[in-house]
Amino acid sequence: MGGADDEPTGIHCRLDELLSARSMTLTQLSERVGVSVVNLSVLKNDRARAIRFSTLRAICRALDCEVGDLLVLD
Repeated sequence: MGGADDEPTGIHCRLDELLSARSMTLTQLSERVGVSVVNLSVLKNDRARAIRFSTLRAICRALDCEVGDLLVLD
């Protein structure tokens, strides 16, 4: 039985598209932002339920994008 954590958030993370556009791997991003590949993968696959502002800022800085480029409403 699924709980609230299985419910869709209505937010889509465009990490995969942004990495692809920059020819960057998840591993490279992980090294730049200091977040594990596993945690970035959770975010990339829309399984994250929360993200620290500091992590969000670091990802946006590494990808040279805005928060709205990374996170969009479904």
